[in-house]
Amino acid sequence: MKGWRKRWFVLKHDGCLHYYRHKKDEGKSLPLEVVKLEGAEVGIDHSLGKPFVFNCVPQSGKRTFCLCATSNQEMKRWLEAMDKAAHPVRQNHVWEDVTLHNSSLPPLAIKNPECLGLLHQLDRSTDMWVQHYCILKDGCLYFYSSIRSTQASGGLYLQGYRVNEQILSFKQSVIELKPPSEEFKTFYFCAENKTENQRWITALKMSIKKWLPLHQAIQDFMNRPLEETRM
Repeated sequence: MKGWRKRWFVLKHDGCLHYYRHKKDEGKSLPLEVVKLEGAEVGIDHSLGKPFVFNCVPQSGKRTFCLCATSNQEMKRWLEAMDKAAHPVRQNHVWEDVTLHNSSLPPLAIKNPECLGLLHQLDRSTDMWVQHYCILKDGCLYFYSSIRSTQASGGLYLQGYRVNEQILSFKQSVIELKPPSEEFKTFYFCAENKTENQRWITALKMSIKKWLPLHQAIQDFMNRPLEETRM
């Protein structure tokens, strides 16, 4: 060990830990290293006599990462997040299978859509609007380049998102989709006119609300203590 070096760490949703020399390097430079955490061993290290120290040993075993947080709370937060990444829970969900199937279909082949039509999406990097033909179905918004497309070009899972009407700087009414956490992006859409905007807002709210109670029921059941489970 050559001493402590301050680095900026980012744990991605794919279970990979990225780290950079400085916070400002994230998104601008390649990370110094990317570590896959699945199968890793993570735990507190008391051997150094320094507080808030913990180790991460990737499954490859080639290197041990000795890390030090800024507080006990931060250490616990990192340990919990890294442990989840090291031991991911994978469950095949019927809803996920259905959305993947739907994304492979032409737009008009999706049965009983909750809303459909043209939407313009704001690209925040270029400050320009990109047009999509969109289908809303069961809490998922599918994007197509046109109504004649053979499959979706992308999609957005809306679970946990809040739907609002906002006025941007150019005084245009837009649909704001705000995520449940700052880790995710906020999306802005605009329909052909105010009436269409309202139609989409109503449909989006209903689609999200319809899915949430079912999702919560599944989560509540999965989180029940084992001794309460009866067959």
